[in-house]
Amino acid sequence: MPMMNNDTQTPRTRDQIRESMMQALKANDPEGYSKAFDEMQERVAADLREEFDQRVDEMRQSADAAVLAQRGVRQLTSAERKYYQAVIEAMKSANPQQALQDPNLVLPTTTINAVFDELQTRHPLLSRINFRPSGGAVEIITASNGYQKAVWGTLCAEIVQEVLAGFTKISTMLFKLSAFLPVCKAMLELGPEWLDDFVRQVLYEALANGLEYGIVTGTGKDMPIGMDRQVGDGVTVTAGVYPQKVAIALNDLSPQSIGNVLSLMAVDADGKPRQVRDVILLINPGDYFAKVMPATTIMAPDGTYRNDVLPYPMTIIQTQALEPDEAIIGIAYRYLALAGTAREGRIEYSDHYHFLEDERVYLIKAYANGLPLDNNAFQRLDISGLEPLAYKVTAVDARTPSDDATLASLKIGGLTLSPSFDAAVDTYTASTTNATNVINAVPADAGATVAITLNGALVPNGSALTWSSANSGVNTVVIAVTAEDGETQESYTVTVTKS
Repeated sequence: MPMMNNDTQTPRTRDQIRESMMQALKANDPEGYSKAFDEMQERVAADLREEFDQRVDEMRQSADAAVLAQRGVRQLTSAERKYYQAVIEAMKSANPQQALQDPNLVLPTTTINAVFDELQTRHPLLSRINFRPSGGAVEIITASNGYQKAVWGTLCAEIVQEVLAGFTKISTMLFKLSAFLPVCKAMLELGPEWLDDFVRQVLYEALANGLEYGIVTGTGKDMPIGMDRQVGDGVTVTAGVYPQKVAIALNDLSPQSIGNVLSLMAVDADGKPRQVRDVILLINPGDYFAKVMPATTIMAPDGTYRNDVLPYPMTIIQTQALEPDEAIIGIAYRYLALAGTAREGRIEYSDHYHFLEDERVYLIKAYANGLPLDNNAFQRLDISGLEPLAYKVTAVDARTPSDDATLASLKIGGLTLSPSFDAAVDTYTASTTNATNVINAVPADAGATVAITLNGALVPNGSALTWSSANSGVNTVVIAVTAEDGETQESYTVTVTKS
C-alpha cells in the first residue's frame, strides 16, 4: 500500500510524492529517489485499481468497444492487445525473466507515442518547450537563431555559406531513465487495458519528473543541460558539468526591469536580432505564492482580482526543480528536449529491490536528453529581493487645446483651384462641366472640426456637391473650420461656375 502521510495518516498525493522525488534528485540521493519512486508506483497502482473497480462496476454488463471509448477507456490496437496479453502470460509464468526474453515481446510504438502525446499536452513545462520523440534520429539540424534573413542577389558560394551559417547540427546522444513497475500478480487478471494504462502512467511520471529536473537545472553530466547553465563557444565544461549562469537580481516586475531582461534575449549568441516570443517564467511554488503572486495580482475596477498580470506576454510555470529565491526566464522554443525508449522497447524482469511473494518488479527503460539552443535564450534570476509592484498615481495638467483652424488640404474632385491651395489663402475660384464633384477638406489639426455649405445648405465633408446652373451657374462653397479650442475660426470660400 502507498506510504501514509504522518500528519493525516492518509496516502500521499502524487504531487507530494513528486516533490519528494525532486528533492532526492537535487540531493543526489539515489536511495531516497528509489523510495519515492517506489511510492509513486504504488500510488499509481492504487489509483488505477480504484478507477478500474469503478469502471468495472459501471460497465460489467457491456464490453462493447464504443461504450468503453465513451467512458474514457483508451482502446488498444490489435498489436497492443496482442502484446499486453503476451506480457501478462509471461508475468504469470514461473520464470518471468526467461519468458520476457521472447523477441516478439516488443513494446508497440503506439504506446510510447501515447505517452509522448500526454507529455506534450499535459505537462506545464514540456508542453511549452521544443519537446520531441527522438525516434531513430542520431542528429538533428536546427536553426542557430530565431531570426534568419533571406539574402538578395545572384546565387554564389558566399551567399549559400551565409544562409547555411544559420543552422547547427546537434547530436542526439541520449541518457538513460529507468522506471520500475511493481505489479501484483493478482492485478494481471484485470487485463490488457489496465496494464497499458499502468505502463503509460508510470512512464509519464518517470519521464516528466526526470526530464523536468534535467531541463531546468541539469548539469549536463549524464543528464540534460539545464536552462540555468552556460552553453556555447568559450564555455569551460569541467568533468562533463556545465557552469551555472550568474543570477540577475530582479527586485520588481515593472515594465522597465522585465524589458531590460528580455532585451538580453532579443539577440542570439552571435549578436543577431530575433523575436522574443513564447516566454516562460519558472518559479519555485513557494516563491510563487510568497513573492510572484503578490507582485502580479491587481484589483480590477469591479473589485475582482486579476492574477499573473505581467508587462509582457509570458507563462508562469511552477517547478520544484528550482530552489527558493531562484527563477528562470526564457524563450521556451529555444530549449530542445528529446526522448525515446530503449531500442528493443522491452519490459524486463528486475530483481533490483523488494521481491514479494505476490508482487514482482519489472523494469522499463527510456532515454532522453536536452539542451538550450543558445546561451542568451534563458536567464537565471535572483528574486530574493522581489517586492510587490508599487503603483504611483501622477497628476498631469490638461493639455492646452490647439488654436489652429487652418486646412492642410482642400480638393473638390479634379477641379483646379485658382489660385493653388494655400492654407493662408481663404478665397478661390474654379469651373466645371460636371454635375457633381466630391469635396475633401482636411484640417491641419486633428482636433479641429470642419463644416461645409453649398449655396447656404450644409453638406457632409467627403460627400458629392451637386452644382446648380441657376444664377449663371455660380455656386458658392464655404468651408468653416473651428479650432480645438472652440473659439478660433477660419473660413475658406470657393466660387465654382457650372457651365
